[in-house]
Amino acid sequence: MSTPLLYFFILGDVLGAGVYVLVGSVAKESGGAVWLPLTLALGLATLTAGSYAELATKYPRAGGSSHYATAAFGPAAGSLVGFCMLAAGVVSVGALARAFAGDYLQELVSLPTLAVVVVFLVALALLNIRGIKESLGANAVATLIELSGLVLIIGLGAWLIVRGDADLDRLTEVGTAEHGVIGATLAGTVLAFYSFAGFETSVNLAEEVKDPRRSYPRALFGALLTAGVVYVLIGVVASAAVPTDELARSSGPLLEVVRLAGGVPEGLFSVVALVAVANGALLTGIMSSRLAYGMANDGLLPPVLARVLAGRRTPWVAILATAAVSLILALTGEVASLAETMVLLLLVVFSSVNAAVLVLRRDEGEPDHFRMPTVVPWLGLASCLFLFTQIGGDIWLRGLILVGLGVLLAVVNVIRARRTARETVPSNAG
Repeated sequence: MSTPLLYFFILGDVLGAGVYVLVGSVAKESGGAVWLPLTLALGLATLTAGSYAELATKYPRAGGSSHYATAAFGPAAGSLVGFCMLAAGVVSVGALARAFAGDYLQELVSLPTLAVVVVFLVALALLNIRGIKESLGANAVATLIELSGLVLIIGLGAWLIVRGDADLDRLTEVGTAEHGVIGATLAGTVLAFYSFAGFETSVNLAEEVKDPRRSYPRALFGALLTAGVVYVLIGVVASAAVPTDELARSSGPLLEVVRLAGGVPEGLFSVVALVAVANGALLTGIMSSRLAYGMANDGLLPPVLARVLAGRRTPWVAILATAAVSLILALTGEVASLAETMVLLLLVVFSSVNAAVLVLRRDEGEPDHFRMPTVVPWLGLASCLFLFTQIGGDIWLRGLILVGLGVLLAVVNVIRARRTARETVPSNAG
């Protein structure tokens, strides 16, 4: 894989449904200056991306975050990190299923949320079972559509500003009735952080990249910067064009920009947004089901999850299992709360990766690998620990249940591995 191909893969993974859905939620938490938490989230994501760039070029092989945690802290930590990645993916699919049933769909047709969520996740699972080739083919088309939609919003918002139908004073409004300037900015940053998720999955491609030492950091930081610029511009035009209260109430916030600008059919843009949401759910669903399948093959999850469909060779049990959990989550939580739950799980993963960089500094790894200044992983770790403190108690309750399951799974796997080792030693000695 060349640098440009890797760049577009990462960009497609980061750009997507988050910004289509969560701009309103960020405005609700932070006030009119939506661009501010988006910018801060970009900076925090870039710190952890630096740790991924070093480890991906130092150990260019599949396994990603779980592999780094295992190398630094042992198999129990690797098992926990792998489970948190899996749980984050499942939670994200649940959030996107809920988002699919929101204002963008209601602009086209009025349907009950429960029915939409069920049909959406069943259709997603069937496409996933159909095969990876069909799924990734759909993704390539959808990525172009969703990027075009974001560029359209930036253009429409700029037009509203130029013709004098926007309020630029809102771009400096930070704070809500519940939070002051600092608290509101940080609360918005937690949600905005969700929009930058996705870059971490690219480390699994490191061994397929030409000259990963040079290519991977360039593609990673370039894609993050591109996504960051697009997101900040979206935050600026959406905040300037749409009154903050209206933006905060909408589950289809970018549709409000289209309505005010005119000239573009609202139904057409709703279709674009729905494609973006569905594409994000499809990519995350593929990642989650394959991760569950891989962990089952490695003995870290029940072996039934490793069953594949005859002929198509897709992991149908893992697909159905992850889709079922996503359905339960989608029916028991709102989009914003599920997004924050995913951020909580990713912060566990990102904390371990930043710490792993520091622990593994004495290990040589691949020669001449990319190396970040030592202060960067320390700052990345500190940023993760700080963001933990900004997550609400209700989110912690849901997240700790999932993390607790991961801890239990790690303990079971360690006990089983030790038992297997004890049983193997006498037979080898004999």
